[in-house]
Amino acid sequence: MMIGYARVSKNDGTQLLDLQLDALKEAGISADRIYSDSASGAHDDRPGLLACMKALREGDVLVVWKLDRLGRNLRHLVNFVNDLIKKNIGFKVLAGQGAQIDVTTINGKLMFGIFAVLAEFERDLIAERTRAGLEAARARGRKGGRKRKMDIARVKMAMAAMCDRNAKAFEIAEKLGITTACLYSYVNGDGSPKELGTKVLNGIR
Repeated sequence: MMIGYARVSKNDGTQLLDLQLDALKEAGISADRIYSDSASGAHDDRPGLLACMKALREGDVLVVWKLDRLGRNLRHLVNFVNDLIKKNIGFKVLAGQGAQIDVTTINGKLMFGIFAVLAEFERDLIAERTRAGLEAARARGRKGGRKRKMDIARVKMAMAAMCDRNAKAFEIAEKLGITTACLYSYVNGDGSPKELGTKVLNGIR
């Protein structure tokens, strides 16, 4: 069974949901099997995508209009699709630069493999540049690394807020002056601290 996902962004001013829905329906997906989101930023919660993932079963195929409707960046896309493949769920792109991706076919898997190699190359480049920057900073007598956005008080507030099942992560992050992604790097959804959060609580840099 094919299940579709569509997304529009409030920030870029594009309202292409109708276009995406039409394309998904033309691909043979019924309206009740299409999930959608209207996100205002890269780190916003996407309840439509979460519902879509819950609906997917082994043997199903997730279909999107374009690659950028699903992932924040290339590495995120590769990891996301790899998770689908591990669950024996297919993935297909209808248009744009990823239109040849259909992991239910041999050629589609080959195309996705190229994307995976590019994502790894991108990751290695970033790591190399980071190391070079840190070494240059140390040579000038400065300690490397960015200053953390969360202190002990903020981590404790985040933990207390996330314990509330009715709380919304993006609202908590907004009140703390951070992104949702940053919030989740310190605290789990149940309010327990992650490794980074534990380090802050223990005063470890």
